[in-house]
Amino acid sequence: MLAAVMDRYGAPDVVRVAEVARPRPRAGEVLVRVRAAAVTSADSRIRGARFPAGFGVPARLMFGIVRPRRPTLGSSFSGVVASVGARVGDFAAGDEVCGMTGIRLGAHAEYVAVPADRLARKPAEVTHEAAAGLLFGGTTALFFLRDKAGVGPGTSVLVNGASGAIGTNAVQLARHLGATVTAVTSSANAELVTKLGADRVIDYTDGGLGATTERFDVVLDAVGNLSIASGRRLLSTRGVLLLVVASLGETIQARGNVVAGAAPERVADFDVLLDLAARGEITVVLDQIHDLHDIANAHRRVDTGHKVGNVVVRP
Repeated sequence: MLAAVMDRYGAPDVVRVAEVARPRPRAGEVLVRVRAAAVTSADSRIRGARFPAGFGVPARLMFGIVRPRRPTLGSSFSGVVASVGARVGDFAAGDEVCGMTGIRLGAHAEYVAVPADRLARKPAEVTHEAAAGLLFGGTTALFFLRDKAGVGPGTSVLVNGASGAIGTNAVQLARHLGATVTAVTSSANAELVTKLGADRVIDYTDGGLGATTERFDVVLDAVGNLSIASGRRLLSTRGVLLLVVASLGETIQARGNVVAGAAPERVADFDVLLDLAARGEITVVLDQIHDLHDIANAHRRVDTGHKVGNVVVRP
């Protein structure tokens, strides 16, 4: 099969397409023919060995000290079941599914073997590209807003980085949960985030958060340019600061009204997001769609830091 592989860390050009062995599903696993996979900021960080402050050593131990231990990146994917391993009774060849592979990665390929309990059924109303683009940012936004901040009717939410993969989902989910939403993005993306549900837009290129005197019940930072101190200054009396992108020090210090850390990848959350997308209550924002052979350009787009929503490749 064809897969995007890399044998060293570096710029987008280190990723190339090569012929590799097709994985075989073990007991409890499903072999999926990948139709679409997201190229995310996480993929970019791993490829370039650029991790949030303090995470460099643990990340290298996880992904490879000198060279990548997992040559094929990609976590969020959608596709069709090709075959199933022993003790898999919930899926059969031909089923349309989507999911996330976690630190196993491997989704930037024609086939990926995934534990059956990490797969959700893809609704017919949701395209493979949309499903792959939804899960990465959607699961993070849902976990932080619903589970950690308890966002509900009457909550005021600020989303910093509202036009990215996490931000576009956060704006919509916060609005879906009943909140009023203020989005921080560039003026070029103001119309988009307003259509997604933002009640107000703050242009980060024109004073940004430094010029606001407002206070919010929930502040979600999907960029990583808010510290604990600067983020807390934006909170109301009982506000919660959600640091989706945080340094190791900030993650350790996060307590009380500050939440940081990784979001879990739960099939129940996949189902919630897919149902919302199938019913048209969430719009999946896709910046670019590339063929697998164009994987380096997909990485280049992610590296700009200006993608809107998600970048997707089709193996």
